[in-house]
Amino acid sequence: MRKILVTGGAGNVGSALTDRLINDGQTQVTVIDNLSTGSLSKLNLDHPNLTFIKANVNDNDEISQIMLSNRFDYVFHYAALVGVQRTQDNPVQVLEDIQGIRNMLRLSKNIGVKRFFFSSSSEVYGEPVVIPQNEATTPLNSKIPYAVVKNVGESFCRSYQQEYQLDYTIFRFFNTYGPHQTTDFVMAKFIAQALKNNPITIYGDGSQTRTFCYVDDNIDTCVMALNEDKVINDVVNVGGDVIITILELAQRVIEITNSQSEIVHLEPLKGGDMKRRQPDNSKMRSILNRELITIDEGIKRLLDSDVFLKEIGIK
Repeated sequence: MRKILVTGGAGNVGSALTDRLINDGQTQVTVIDNLSTGSLSKLNLDHPNLTFIKANVNDNDEISQIMLSNRFDYVFHYAALVGVQRTQDNPVQVLEDIQGIRNMLRLSKNIGVKRFFFSSSSEVYGEPVVIPQNEATTPLNSKIPYAVVKNVGESFCRSYQQEYQLDYTIFRFFNTYGPHQTTDFVMAKFIAQALKNNPITIYGDGSQTRTFCYVDDNIDTCVMALNEDKVINDVVNVGGDVIITILELAQRVIEITNSQSEIVHLEPLKGGDMKRRQPDNSKMRSILNRELITIDEGIKRLLDSDVFLKEIGIK
């Protein structure tokens, strides 16, 4: 059995990754999460291949004991303070995550981890110079703390590979939604508001463009990168490529849910709400070798998910 550590494994994407790994018949997974934004309800704690440890990766003493006593084969470092509003309200706390990245890389090097997988973000691109945003050609120009931390994390990965030969894979995640997503994020928030026939609230005029990735497409990409030795010492955008405005998304949710909700426009966010975002996901598509799940299909899957409906307070 291979031993894999998933930090931030009680979050939306981390818990989906954990669930996939513990059920593959060849993996023992340890999840570390401080539960500041994650939840134990997202994890199958009774599964024999899962161990959960409440800890903070930014605390060197805590994480050192765990890493040195387990000797993991692979590390997926997904722990981070997330959510646009939350990260804007707590910029110093966001920057503290740099220490966690340093801790995880140093300890991974020391115990002989075979590959370090880092969850970066579309935020590193900032306002795009060209669309779609390509891993190699688009300047990384965002200065908000969350994006800075992710950019620094990417640099640490490259530096540890150069100096210590610790292999890495960087996933630049674009908006990923799924059954374990909370209403801190736009897709879950819109669906929750629509199902309750409450006003759907949009920052600004809603002309911001985004793409959305259903979590199964995300997890398939990441697990195939692991199992098939792909994207070694490289970066891959993980996200959908179909552009939709936030206003159009709200209208789509209202239509699919047959909601009576009205759309209400709030003041624009002060920063960090990029006007355009679309990945060049050709690397991701070459890994998956299949079509991605559409937004309409993804929304319908959420509406059919008791886990999701419970997560957003409907059941």
